[in-house]
Amino acid sequence: MDQDLSPQPDQGLIEPGAPALDLDRDGFEAVPLVTPPAPPSPARKTTAKARAVAELVVTVAVAGIFALLIQAFLVKPYKIPSGSMIPTLMIGQRILVDRLATHPTLGEVVVFHPPKGALVGADGVCGNAHQGYGHRQPCDRDSGGPSSQTYVKRVVGLPGDHLKIIDGYVYLNGKRESFGYHPRADAHINGFVACSPAEASYCNFPQTITVPKGYYYMMGNNRGVSDDSRYWGPVPQSSIIGTAFFTYWPLGRIGTL
Repeated sequence: MDQDLSPQPDQGLIEPGAPALDLDRDGFEAVPLVTPPAPPSPARKTTAKARAVAELVVTVAVAGIFALLIQAFLVKPYKIPSGSMIPTLMIGQRILVDRLATHPTLGEVVVFHPPKGALVGADGVCGNAHQGYGHRQPCDRDSGGPSSQTYVKRVVGLPGDHLKIIDGYVYLNGKRESFGYHPRADAHINGFVACSPAEASYCNFPQTITVPKGYYYMMGNNRGVSDDSRYWGPVPQSSIIGTAFFTYWPLGRIGTL
């Protein structure tokens, strides 16, 4: 039988599965038309916008929750309502309080709940009837347990310290304090009232007391007008809210405490 010698396509030159070239009549490759993608439907646009809004709402909500948790357990802002801490803190000044720092050291400024005796009368009530206002000893016993009020003062005595007060100065374990009270340097500051030797009922408690275990002695820097532990006693550690560490308003007084 005669063998078919007509040219056969070279199968070895065509990759398996490769698309065949589409040639036009002149032998040139035909370029396929590219169909542009369909524009997103209005429904798809609406869904994307809703998703973006939902993400924003969730982000703001989470940030708000974190802010509340920080304020509740870590850092809380306070506004100074009185002049008892002049010149360190002025009326209306704003501070940040570390709520984890409830065991302050000597000289630190703290926020706390005063005893209920602090809210009785003009000068408060001491737990010891023979101490405090009008007596020779500062008060060493609180009265009535903690109140719901919030005070800010400086720690001038730690648990176990021996102290007395002369002309507004705290004598701690036999040595006069070197922090918080500087009547000569601060005399020109508006609102500052220095203690006077003649004001025995407010500024002079020459008989020594001992700060009870677990308690802190609190006094304002503005000793001539401050309502503090001299009259209503030391503050238990359980009543301390936290330690002030920063002031952020007004801007002219921004800084650490």
